Amino acid sequence: MLSVSDTIIATEGIGKTYGTVPVLREIDLRLRPGAILGLIGENGAGKSTLIKCLNGMVAPTTGTVYFDGKPCRSLTVANAIARGIVTVPQEFNLVNDLTVAENIFLGQELTSGFGLLRRQEMADRTQAILNRLNVTLEPTQRVGALSVAEKQCVEIAKALTTPCRVLIMDEPTTVLNQREVKTLFQLLRQFSQQGTAIIFVSHKLHEVRAISTEVAILRDGELVAQAPTSELTEADMARRMVGRELNQLFPELPAAPGAESAPVLEVENVSVPGLLHDISFTLRQGELLGLAGLVGAGRTELAETLYGLHRPSSGTIRLFGRRVRFHSPADAVQAGIAYLSEDRQGAGILTDFALTANITLTSLARYCHPFISRREEQHRAEHFISRLAIKTTSTQTPLRHLSGGNQQKTAIAKGLDHDPKIFLFDEPTRGIDIKAKTDVYRIIHALLGQGLSGIFISSDLEEVIGLCRRVAVMRSGRIAGFLEDDQITEEEIMYLATGVKA
Repeated sequence: MLSVSDTIIATEGIGKTYGTVPVLREIDLRLRPGAILGLIGENGAGKSTLIKCLNGMVAPTTGTVYFDGKPCRSLTVANAIARGIVTVPQEFNLVNDLTVAENIFLGQELTSGFGLLRRQEMADRTQAILNRLNVTLEPTQRVGALSVAEKQCVEIAKALTTPCRVLIMDEPTTVLNQREVKTLFQLLRQFSQQGTAIIFVSHKLHEVRAISTEVAILRDGELVAQAPTSELTEADMARRMVGRELNQLFPELPAAPGAESAPVLEVENVSVPGLLHDISFTLRQGELLGLAGLVGAGRTELAETLYGLHRPSSGTIRLFGRRVRFHSPADAVQAGIAYLSEDRQGAGILTDFALTANITLTSLARYCHPFISRREEQHRAEHFISRLAIKTTSTQTPLRHLSGGNQQKTAIAKGLDHDPKIFLFDEPTRGIDIKAKTDVYRIIHALLGQGLSGIFISSDLEEVIGLCRRVAVMRSGRIAGFLEDDQITEEEIMYLATGVKA
């Protein structure tokens, strides 16, 4: 192990306890200048807490953080940034009512001698950073109007404005497409060559292997390994993360619906001004239709249209053979459609609400007689905790205390509580660990076996290929083509998504 004096940032005996619950135990971490450290572990393993100890957000209960070989006493966010420790968080820290440029320079605005903002200079610098990231955004765009993936790019751009010696990136690629990931990795390698140390937190083990020079693995608050990446396979990483062998990641593909299977959803020539153009497809009972495409292709916009968030200007939507026109999500819920938003904490759940209140959020009317029956709510929450294997100490636990995987299961339970016939899954495994992902896959597989139909949106093509027998590939708000069974490969999806094939 490196000595502390040879590192840019290190920990010795770091521990963190909340109340009587230990979250970190005796962590000895070493990071030399220019290293790219992949930090992995299941949700709840302690990754976020360790990051917060390194960037000054929380103070460790025991142990010491070292920077340039010297102990950091009373490390705060401000003096961590002053030392050059910069963090790109998993959950966005952006102001929706400000522009891209205003967010990027928030707190470090450029001003004239008279205290006036040098807006044009900030816009020009922002544009230069966006060009480096190969991102097609305008500095003057309002952040609240951006997609989740575009907001992620803004967070990364914010980090690039600050000279940093240690760059901590928490799940930066979750909603980025392959082109954007490739660009980001090129930048990270440039920073590494310039001596910047990088901590790269991700659940995507193939990305960890691709970008990192070494890997640190946390399990149950303990550092179980720190080793060169070349010495670990993805299977080794996964096994050390969970302490056991993992079974097959994806369940068996369900049987393809027969020709006699009645369509549950028929979309014909649907257009939404500025978003969708001439969309047509059919979804059959028990089918999981994949929606693939690059960021901005219109996948989320299509799901939102089916959920009543956008109104088509033309075309027809039929549900079980009956023409429908939704004016709001409440209409879609009433008709039997559930939607899992890609932005879990922004639009899927209420983190300050208890688990029970989240599960019954869209179906509360069924528990009112005329007053809310807390007993029925409790019983229903217990049903879903058991059915979806949600780990919680109580049905009244606020969701902010649950891991990302258990928050996502709760969001799925919320959709299931109004007994839908069709479930729209938008990035259902964003920001959750490999074990939670397999749980979500099996939940979806079980729902299909019970007759539910689904649409599955994911930026992870491996997921789309592993779960779907039929995939619609979108490009520029249109369906570029359909792929079935053996046709569904990463190459074929990308050919259609980029316009190489029609």
